[in-house]
Parts: sequence; structure tokens; C-alpha cells
Amino acid sequence: MHAKTDSEATSIDTSWPPRSPPRRPVYYVQSPSNHDVEKMSYGSSPTGSPTHQYYHCSPIHHSRESSTSRFSASLKNPRSLSGWKHVKVGHGGDDVEDDDDDGGEMDGRDECKANNFRLYICLVLLFSLLFTVFSLILWGASKSYKPKIFIKHIVFESIYYQAGNDQSGVPTDMISLNSTVLISYRNPATFYAVHVASTPWELHHFQLKIASGQMKKFTQSRKSGRKVVTIVKGYQVPLYGGIPVLANTREHKESIAVPLNLTFVMRSRGYILGRLVKTKFYGKIRCFVTLKGNKLGKPLNLTDSCIYQ
Repeated sequence: MHAKTDSEATSIDTSWPPRSPPRRPVYYVQSPSNHDVEKMSYGSSPTGSPTHQYYHCSPIHHSRESSTSRFSASLKNPRSLSGWKHVKVGHGGDDVEDDDDDGGEMDGRDECKANNFRLYICLVLLFSLLFTVFSLILWGASKSYKPKIFIKHIVFESIYYQAGNDQSGVPTDMISLNSTVLISYRNPATFYAVHVASTPWELHHFQLKIASGQMKKFTQSRKSGRKVVTIVKGYQVPLYGGIPVLANTREHKESIAVPLNLTFVMRSRGYILGRLVKTKFYGKIRCFVTLKGNKLGKPLNLTDSCIYQ
């Protein structure tokens, strides 16, 4: 081609049809790198070539040139890259979209969270199992430390027998009795204390109750013991002829001899691991004693007169 002057080049530019874009150099690209893209962008601009030379080429070449120019312009404008997808080239030269990278990363995070949750559940179950086994061992060991209870003696302080009326006004014989009972309590446990209570202590003549009393609650520390005194008394208890032997000894109290039964239930409760693990002991006690008028104020030994259940 012949070289043209500046005036001829200007006249050619103004006379060129507007629908046909100016011909630009054609570049063939294959997986361009960042450095190559910079060169393409520089070479495709009209101001970058000093000679403004134009070449006629086929439509196929023009299509490739246009796509290269658009790709270079998009690289210059970062905002246009926001809608692009990540693409990687496979072994066969085909373009493979990298859309699943973010999804795979999220799946990995979800799987990690699921694994952590399963591990947490396993640890909780393991701890529960170990705690249950440990509690059962302590509970089983506590059963061998049953409290030791012994009834020492009973003292009849006074007895009064007289005629009277019950609450409804029916005339009958009335009895008033005052006594004290001494017991010995010991907690042999080595690793827990016990809280002790009892049902009312009652004195019966067969089925007739003539006196009762309530033991005070207490707490007994491990490997220790104490003596407990409980008052058992009755005031103007109607007999309705239930103790006929008293009618013949109204004026001779020294000759009174009335068989009685002392009954109550001792309840011992030990807290091994707070209120989560606790052990209970129940002891039903029944003692046989004879009320004698000539033994008032004197202790009557009950060591061998009681049944412990």
C-alpha cells in the first residue's frame, strides 16, 4: 500500500461510511493472561497506534476483533466484571464454569457444623452415661450404711386415773400419762449425712391409744451418733372401760400393771449428690413395756424388748 499524507487521511476518514467501523489490527488470543490483556487493550485503541493504518479483513476476523475489544473494555471497567462467571479451562480445551465453588464451600461449612453438632451430642450422651453409672455405684454403696437405732429405756413420770366426761359429755374413766423415751441413733455412713424424722410415737393398750409424742427432726453427720429423748404423753384420754384393771386399783397406784406397746417408724434420708442422688432408710420399731405403779420415775430397760423391722 502507498503511504498517504495527513490531508488525504483526513479526507478518507470523513468520507468513510458511518455504518462501517474503522478497521483495526486483528489479534488472535488464546487464554490471555493479565499482561497480555493489557497489551491487547493498548493495541486495540485508535490512539495507541501512531500511524492509524487500516487493514481490510474478512467478517470473521471483524467478529473476533469486536469480541476482543469488548473484552478489553470490560477489563478496564471493573464494574462490568460483576456479572461475569468464573471460568476454567478443562483438559480438552473446553470452558468449564466454576459456579459450584461457592456452593461447595457452603456445603463444606454445613457439613462441618453437622459434624460439630454430632460430636456435641455424643459428648452429652457419654457424660450422662458416666454420671448415671457413677450415681448408681454411690447409691448401691450407700445401702450398706443403714443407720443403727436402739431403744434404751422409757420412764413413766406420772399417771392419773379419774372419772370424767368426754367431749360429747358421755361419762367415762379418764387417764393422763406422762413419759419419756430415750433412743440411741448412729449414722455409719462415711460420705454423706442423713436427715432423720419419724412418725408419732404412740403408746397403745391393745387397740386403745393412751399417749403419743413427736420426735424433733435432726441431721446426723457421717460416722457420728447421738441420743434422742422424746416425750410421750396423754391428757384425759377417755377409756370407755378399755382398761378394766385400773378400776380395781384406783386408790392403790403402786399395784397398777398395764401392758403397753410403743410403736413408731424412723425415717432416714441421705443426700449423696445433692437431691439428684439420695438414699432412704425406714425402720419400724415396736417395743413391749409394762406400766407399773411402783416403777414411776424409774427407767425401764427396753434393749431386749423391741422389734426392729
